[in-house]
Order: sequence, then C-alpha cells, then structure tokens
Amino acid sequence: MRVLLVDDHQVVRRGLRTFLEVQDDIEVVGEAADGAEGVARTEELAPDVVLMDVKMPGTDGIEALRTLRERGNPARVLIVTSFTEHRTVVPALRAGAAGYVYKDVDPDALAGAIRSVHAGHVLLQPELAGALLADDGPRPPQGRGGTLTEREQEVLSHIADGRSNREIARALHLSEKTVKTHVSNILMKLDLADRTQAALWAVRNGAAGRPWSHTRE
Repeated sequence: MRVLLVDDHQVVRRGLRTFLEVQDDIEVVGEAADGAEGVARTEELAPDVVLMDVKMPGTDGIEALRTLRERGNPARVLIVTSFTEHRTVVPALRAGAAGYVYKDVDPDALAGAIRSVHAGHVLLQPELAGALLADDGPRPPQGRGGTLTEREQEVLSHIADGRSNREIARALHLSEKTVKTHVSNILMKLDLADRTQAALWAVRNGAAGRPWSHTRE
C-alpha cells in the first residue's frame, strides 16, 4: 500500500514514517506540510491511502478533502488528528474521509486502520452516530431512499456497518462485481459522491444495521 503523509508538523510526519516504514505491506511515498501541497502530491504520486491532519495553516485538511473529491481522485483519506471534538471530525467525514484516528493511536492500530480503509472499509465509530444525527452543519445530499431496491437497501446497511465489497459479497452470497454494481447504483440514486457519504446517509436516515429480510437481487 502506497501512503502519503500530510501534516504541518515535521516531527509528526517523521514519527509516522519511522513506524510505517517497518511494515512489510506499507510504503511511504511522500510527505506534505499543508492541504494544498497534499492535494498536489496526491495527484503526483497516486497513493492508495493519504494520512491527513485536519487543522493546518493555509489549506486545511477538510478543504483538501473536498478538492480531492471534486477532482475524482480515488485515494482513500484517513484523518489523523489530535482533536477529539465531534465538530472537527464530522465535517471531515462529510467531506469524504474514509475514517479517522487520533494521533495517540497505538501504532499497530494505525497500521490496521490503514489496511482497513485500503480494503474499502469506512471507519465510522459508533460514538459518532449521535453527533452525525444532531450536527447542524453541511450535510451530504439526501437523495431518494425510497428508490432503492430491497437488495440495494441491504447493501447500504452493510456499507454503514463499515464492510468492504468483498465482505458484503460473502455475507450476501454475491460476486464482488455484483456488489460493486449495487454500490454504484446506490450512489447514483442517492446523489452521493462515495461510500463514506453513503454510510453517513444510512446513519442519518435510519438504514444502518437494519435487519433486511428480503434477499432478492
């Protein structure tokens, strides 16, 4: 997995690099000191995963996320922040982050988080559900949930649980290609940019963890 580090503190970047470079399956391909440089380096180096701080001088992490999503960049962004307030983390998730961890995270847990988002997971921790429902900030488009088929509703529930396409395929006894098609249809019908927004939509609209009883295509 190719990883880019975006943080305005050199000591943080150095610490992350030192740990990640001993991982057999992770390669640090570059660093950036602010959001604007992070966007440029992401497009230049094409990393699989970007570790992004939120609060940085100039272009912050949230604006960088929005720019990457607007440009259709496929890199998965994992927020690494020292801020624990929901009002800081929630906007980052809405901007397209695949999840977040705190800077005091255990090193092995950080490596696990990188592997998880690379595999397609959405790291939406349960403690954020209430904040997502109560927050009055900008929201992803709501779309028309009633237009989803029963199977698409079932796939959406699994997305909200943080499962990758491969895990959803196994759970529903489908091919990964079929699941990918369902995910694309869900995003199109709900007018959402990515599966992170789909997970947020599901939480906000009560679709997360719903025990769907139908299994038809």
